[in-house]
Amino acid sequence: MRAVVQRVSNASVDVEGKEIGAIKQGLLVFLGVEKGDTDKDLEYIVNKVSGLRVFEDADGKLNLSVVDVAGEILAVSQFTICGDCKKGKRPSFDNAAPAEVGNEYYEKFIAALRAENIKVATGQFQAHMYVSLVNDGPVTILLDSKKTF
Repeated sequence: MRAVVQRVSNASVDVEGKEIGAIKQGLLVFLGVEKGDTDKDLEYIVNKVSGLRVFEDADGKLNLSVVDVAGEILAVSQFTICGDCKKGKRPSFDNAAPAEVGNEYYEKFIAALRAENIKVATGQFQAHMYVSLVNDGPVTILLDSKKTF
């Protein structure tokens, strides 16, 4: 399971010209589910995202989590982050989980964050989405439950 996590001052997602999810200060999380991912991979990503210390404390150090700052999360499913570009110039998405598995883990990801009392807005699984954001910092973190990077 992979996630691209961006600290944002605001972010939103539109589908067919209608805003379906928006947040103010917090994290925009693009989530990619890979073949073979398990609940253990999900737990790893949820714990990392909710505890990631990427917000500044009173001393200006990145020492606070989204929970600490009462921030929000915009969760967007994105199978393309499972793409492999090692061969050629067109990404292979063979390692992405089938849609039904991807959606199951995307929904579990959202539920797990909400269980930690984090306000979570969402995109729409398998929709063509337009995501807008103001990356704060910029701060962007790559997470991989298999720790390949």
